[in-house]
Amino acid sequence: MVETAIVLFTQDLRVHDHPALVRALEKHETVVPLFVLDPALTGRASRNRNAYLADALADLRGALRARGGELFVRQGETAAEVHALAQETGSTVVHLSAGVSRTAQRRLDRISATGLRVHTHPGLTVVPPGDATPAGGDHYKVFTPYWRTWEGIERRPVLPAPDRVSVPSGPEPGSIPDHLSEEGRGVPARVPMRGGEERARARRDAWLDGGLTEYPDRHDDLPGRATSHLSADLRFGCLSALELERGAHARGGDAYVRQLAWRDFHHQVTAAFPDITGYDYRDRGRTWHEDPDALAAWKQGCTGVPVVDAGMRQLLEEGFMHNRARMITAAFLTRTLRVHWRHGVAHFDAHLYDGDVADDHGNWQWVAGTGNDTRPNRGFNPLRQARRFDPDGAYVRRYVPELADLPGRSAHAPWSQDPPPPGYPEPIADPEGG
Repeated sequence: MVETAIVLFTQDLRVHDHPALVRALEKHETVVPLFVLDPALTGRASRNRNAYLADALADLRGALRARGGELFVRQGETAAEVHALAQETGSTVVHLSAGVSRTAQRRLDRISATGLRVHTHPGLTVVPPGDATPAGGDHYKVFTPYWRTWEGIERRPVLPAPDRVSVPSGPEPGSIPDHLSEEGRGVPARVPMRGGEERARARRDAWLDGGLTEYPDRHDDLPGRATSHLSADLRFGCLSALELERGAHARGGDAYVRQLAWRDFHHQVTAAFPDITGYDYRDRGRTWHEDPDALAAWKQGCTGVPVVDAGMRQLLEEGFMHNRARMITAAFLTRTLRVHWRHGVAHFDAHLYDGDVADDHGNWQWVAGTGNDTRPNRGFNPLRQARRFDPDGAYVRRYVPELADLPGRSAHAPWSQDPPPPGYPEPIADPEGG
């Protein structure tokens, strides 16, 4: 038995249902729980994600210390820091959760190149990518057949948090930088979202015991805040996707479970096509326009199309956007303005708490018609969407104060008012385009 092993935490910042941690504790006398603050990642992340990360690391360190352990924090290139700590502790083995992105694969390759033995484990999704595969193919390209297979796959057991985590003496724990929340891109949310497993599990319990029952009827309700708001907790792995799915399934939350299957779907697509971050999943010969002024108006929430502007301003204010609003704003950029999806996903990624490679690029390409949508040329009328999912205009008025005095659904078409509301722009494109 190798006495000491490193457990490298990445997007799995929790102690409950953590296969890599549990298996390492079963096989080794001591473990070295490690998180590496790699500037290549924190420098590209949104300020909001870095703020959440700082909370999550502090919470994880507290949970490990309560079990006799420690979270060792290092700053630098991940493989180099893993190798250095392995030499200091005499470890030859690294355990970590399997990722799906190009970055995750490069990290794995670089750690392996140092001579360390690397073991990957499930933990980031409900069903690991590769467990659901079609006959004769490496991954599912369409959601519905994936969903049918996904439903029937036997789940691994949900693992309890370890009672005891034994770590070697000697290494310095390292510090979680106070300035981490000030690093990164974008603007900080006006009302910060606090991160960490303890808060995430409290949010999960409140959701399962409260909002889940209304989800089928209200999840597309733009002003209602009737979604789980657990996406950032899942993105950082402060919640186990499997444990959440099991809890929702036990309470009859099939509509919500389906959304977790969508998350898994995008992860298995990204695992098979990691170039999804830069290239069309399906090249359909789209012609894109370079329009810096329109792109700037879209980013600032000043397109003159209220539902689009409400969504974009929610993003800037909260570091979050309702999923229906994400579809509407993405469709306006890619289908109405014909601006490349890469510009849109980059702006979202610079602000979102829950920004995730697989989900973000999978959803953006789906909306843009270059991804997994079986109807790539479907229409997406922003005004019709607004009237359907924000029938009284409450969502628009919440985020676009220039329209606060327009009653009811008139807030969706301010250009029809005589005179138009002062201070709000005319539409930069057809409000019913797309």
